[in-house]
Amino acid sequence: MTRPWLGISCRTTLAVALAVTALPTAAPALADDGSDAAVLTYALPLGTPLPSLTQLQADGGLEGLHAMARTSRTQKPLTAAETVGPAAAHGKVAKESSFAPTPPASLPSALAPGDAIYPEPSRKMTLDECRKGLGSDKKFFVKSRFAVCTGTSFLQTWLKNGRVKGKSWFNLRVVGTVAKNSRETDYEFHFSEMGKVGSVPANALKISVKPEITQSWPSRARYTYGGTMPGTKTFAEAKRQKSFTHTVHAKPGQGSGRLDTIFAVYQPTITVTPPAPWTVKPPSSTKLFLLAPRWEAAGYLANSTGSGNPARRGAATFSYAVPLVYSAKNGAVEQEVAKHIRLAFLSPDDTKPYMSAKKVPGQNPNAPLHRTRDSRRNEDNGKAAIAQCKRYWGPNYTEGGKKQCDEYPFRSTLEGAAEHQYDPDARKFNFSAKPVRAEHNRDAGLLLKGFYAKNRMLADTKDDAFLVKITT
Repeated sequence: MTRPWLGISCRTTLAVALAVTALPTAAPALADDGSDAAVLTYALPLGTPLPSLTQLQADGGLEGLHAMARTSRTQKPLTAAETVGPAAAHGKVAKESSFAPTPPASLPSALAPGDAIYPEPSRKMTLDECRKGLGSDKKFFVKSRFAVCTGTSFLQTWLKNGRVKGKSWFNLRVVGTVAKNSRETDYEFHFSEMGKVGSVPANALKISVKPEITQSWPSRARYTYGGTMPGTKTFAEAKRQKSFTHTVHAKPGQGSGRLDTIFAVYQPTITVTPPAPWTVKPPSSTKLFLLAPRWEAAGYLANSTGSGNPARRGAATFSYAVPLVYSAKNGAVEQEVAKHIRLAFLSPDDTKPYMSAKKVPGQNPNAPLHRTRDSRRNEDNGKAAIAQCKRYWGPNYTEGGKKQCDEYPFRSTLEGAAEHQYDPDARKFNFSAKPVRAEHNRDAGLLLKGFYAKNRMLADTKDDAFLVKITT
């Protein structure tokens, strides 16, 4: 049977729809006995081309939607490609990057020696930023560890006696943010791009939103919820009010280990209910793509004492690997270090020490970097790198103190030059060492320390990670 809209728009849509979570199963054929009034509802990735009413009404017009439902209902919930910690294994990891399409502005260059300051990460996101960040093909947009968003499109087809009489649709985007030194994660739910076609009572359609933490590590963690999320609104009410809020707070003292870490999955459930005599066939509740909040109270990060109030110590973030951004532009205080890292990324065969098939980590979420505060390991990483600087540039590689031995991966990471000494399975010499101007090496180190602190980067654990991005 010909599928009129499937051939036009669904070939690419089917591939995108593999990421849809909890779609309903295909509806059974409806009897043409004059008594059936049914609504079929579908959750689709934002940007999915929707069939027109004419296409839906054509012979076989619903088959494309049913095919997507059948393909998608066995898929695990989707999580961002950059997710770190236990939530990464809870769902299916997205393939595409969730980072901002435009990198942050270059760091200041007119600084006094030793005054290199890493910029504060973004902690706010507007609906327009979320809309642009997600575009028409992304499931997640990670602006920073404190500002993220995701979204889903919903389509309803209204049938009487097995024939399509109309359709309605809406988009729901969720923006998650965390204020500085706060243990509260804030979520804004935005209804947008809402519409209907045909003589159907779409305005009376009830939309129920149940946002909650669905999984915790450790499982004993408990949360306090707040905000203006009403639970249920009609289509018309959601279109008029547009936005609602939800907050999640986790008290300290509930987490694991000395860092008091809590990892969680935040996953709203959306249910649509049409007005009588219309019924949903089959009943449909859809879970949105999951977000991954995290709470900790690390003693080496800000607000570790709660400013004297133990009930406020620590803070929340979203558990994503974000990039440290260095600039290779003229005038950048870290320019020579940035150029060194760029060389290691793009031309590893041209770096020292030589190693066949060298590929340094930190370039993508599949091979990130992990911070270490182990002073011995930090020192061993430095010694291993310096040995290579002396080997290739001689014992006077510093040129009387003008230069220092720069190493990548950084000596403050588990992947540093001495990694093989601590992990025999790690590839030996999978790093690069090179003399660079002493002031550039020093300022790059200051920027790295600022990045660690401002992004609340946990140390000596594989449950946290970061990447590196070089701008030019």
